[in-house]
Amino acid sequence: MSWIDSHCHLKSFYQKKVLDVVLRRAMLSGVEKMITVGTNKSDWSLYQSLSQQYLKTVFYTVGLHPCYVDDNWVSELEGFSGFWSLSPSPVALGEIGLDYFRLPKNIVQAEKIRNLQKECFSFQLGVASDLGCPVIIHARNAFDDCVRLIDESGLDWSNVVFHCFSEGMDEIEKLINRGGYASFTAIVSYKNNDQIRSALKKQGIDRLMLETDSPYLPVNQGEKKANEPSAVPLIGESVSLTLEKSVEDLACKTTSLAQSFFSLYN
Repeated sequence: MSWIDSHCHLKSFYQKKVLDVVLRRAMLSGVEKMITVGTNKSDWSLYQSLSQQYLKTVFYTVGLHPCYVDDNWVSELEGFSGFWSLSPSPVALGEIGLDYFRLPKNIVQAEKIRNLQKECFSFQLGVASDLGCPVIIHARNAFDDCVRLIDESGLDWSNVVFHCFSEGMDEIEKLINRGGYASFTAIVSYKNNDQIRSALKKQGIDRLMLETDSPYLPVNQGEKKANEPSAVPLIGESVSLTLEKSVEDLACKTTSLAQSFFSLYN
């Protein structure tokens, strides 16, 4: 069986000089392709370089994560669309979005950051619309605002995936009705996450992508060891039980959709 990790972060493995080992473990587990997702200027060039070094295995994205948005976000994004003129070019713009979970307690400061995040998010959605590329959305405690700004941007919803989906039935229906997608991580098997499992069932196997979000979100809840792309099959096994589908069918469907959504053909 062949799997794709549709969302991971390889920077920490590279910095610890264990990336080759991590990639080898992924290949041995059947994870033949992975997308390492950009969050700010400090990792974009690294990921582009890794995609050259591990051609046909590692693909990458660029985007400014909401938790890195501050007063200087405009200068941070100067020239970032130029990555699409490189070879290899990004397979998506992301991860971008809104994160209200980590806002300061001070009401004035919190409102300022919310507004900066919205401005930056809208700008990047506009770039994605011009490029016609897929977009990876980060939405934490900010789902409705993310949906509203995507609607206002005019972006084609068939190019939108909400990564690490952690919402419920109402939210997944909004994505499905618009033609967007949700990808799921190991948290689908964590305790007290029945609403996520219900959303997973609602979306179904034909619109499903899997991700590790490694080095975060280990398969075993509470485990301290860094997560890796090699964990995708384990996530797949858990998801297959929830959906009452065979692991083989799950691997085939999720791999095919990720391949098509991100155009992983080079």
